[in-house]
Amino acid sequence: MLTLAEPASYEEIIKKSRFLCNAAPVESVEEALSFLERVRDPGATHNCWAYRVGQHYRFSDDGEPAGTAGRPILSAIEGQGLDRVIVVVTRYFGGVKLGAGGLVRAYGGVAAKCLQRADKRPIVRMRTLRVHVPFEALGPVYDLLAQAGFKKTEAGYDAEGTTLLVEVPEEAKEAFVQALADATRGRAVVEAVA
Repeated sequence: MLTLAEPASYEEIIKKSRFLCNAAPVESVEEALSFLERVRDPGATHNCWAYRVGQHYRFSDDGEPAGTAGRPILSAIEGQGLDRVIVVVTRYFGGVKLGAGGLVRAYGGVAAKCLQRADKRPIVRMRTLRVHVPFEALGPVYDLLAQAGFKKTEAGYDAEGTTLLVEVPEEAKEAFVQALADATRGRAVVEAVA
């Protein structure tokens, strides 16, 4: 699965109407809605949009006839196999009506062209692991985490050691658990959190 590497935009004039598309990678529904609020133009005729974040998706025709804007934008997202993306297409009416089919082609086409031109990156699925480490093995574990570049937070201490929460890419989980066992001579206790 892919997402956008960075925000992207594309503009096209279709039968005198100006269509401005803004797209961005997002990590949550809240982030998608925040992007929408930042790029929507209250002075425009319509600000139509769609997002997909995992199993969550929504779209809006923003006053265009039902099914002619938001759904085609969502189809452009899905058609390119993207996730964690929001697309906002702002229309400035130019005086020529496009009809339902023309609107579907315009909104879906502008969204698709914007997404096609945008740089993409793979979505890395992360897992959070709870790792309990004896105090005497903390040095090698911290070295391992620094080398791998994994994000960690300290969750707590007890008489035997410390517990860390570590975020690792799903595909690196097994190798990381093995490296932890090697670094601590099997004394680290690992359990999946999320």
